[in-house]
Amino acid sequence: MADFPQYLPALVTPFTPGGELDLKAHGHNVRLLSEAGIEGFLIAGSTGEGPYLEPGERGRLVKAVRRRKTHLMVGIAAETVRMGLRLVDEAVSAGADSLLVLTPTTMARNRDDAVARYFQAIADHSPVPVLLYSVPPYTAYNLPVPVIEKLARHRNIVGMKDSSGDVVRLQAIADATPSSFILYNGASRALAAAAAVGCYGAITASGNYAPSLVLEIVRTAPSDPLTARDLQKKMTSLSSAVEAHGVPGVKAAAAGIGLQPGDPRAPLVAMTRTAGAELGRLARSARVS
Repeated sequence: MADFPQYLPALVTPFTPGGELDLKAHGHNVRLLSEAGIEGFLIAGSTGEGPYLEPGERGRLVKAVRRRKTHLMVGIAAETVRMGLRLVDEAVSAGADSLLVLTPTTMARNRDDAVARYFQAIADHSPVPVLLYSVPPYTAYNLPVPVIEKLARHRNIVGMKDSSGDVVRLQAIADATPSSFILYNGASRALAAAAAVGCYGAITASGNYAPSLVLEIVRTAPSDPLTARDLQKKMTSLSSAVEAHGVPGVKAAAAGIGLQPGDPRAPLVAMTRTAGAELGRLARSARVS
């Protein structure tokens, strides 16, 4: 587990008003968050609008910040094995340290045999470690614990991000997998509770707009759960306000602390100036000194 940071933000992807990648802003965001204590990043995850990225764009995002000594995990979102392998090759050739692979979301969804086959094929092909990714709010599919237990036996499937926010489920996953299996919680509202049931760490959108608060909760939870619980109340209030608006809300809040998140890619619609400014104000008020 030493090669994997305990916390990684699901980094936003900056786009210009015309929908092009803004690599200069991307570099600025990584630099600013690194200065705040972040030691690794998830690039092209769901908060990073990974399913909206075009061929070649994942690689460009990775290459733009690869010179930094941080762990770069790259999101893979595809519907077929063939498509997924192409994205794996793109990410790895650009310098990805690990891959976070989203469950298929259309025809293979709810077909556990097809989903397992997909992950196994990706893991067989990838030269870097693979983590499973279950995010039912976006995919309407919860990767079943028995399937996770089976996939965790694969030599190259080293962990998982689960964004259900269900601590009973997280406990079940922790119980069903080896102690070496790296389990990340993906729900900002469950940072403290997830640590209590065996999660190694977290990968959340909130690292874009409240990095100091997230890091404090993740670091404090194992040794001082009461303090972590108090900090969690603050995080839950903030993340509920921000993440109710999805990626546009995260980008607006991130702008409030100095990131350059750019516009979301269409068809997503940016927050209005007034609403976005209020989320930015909330993010600034949550800073931990």
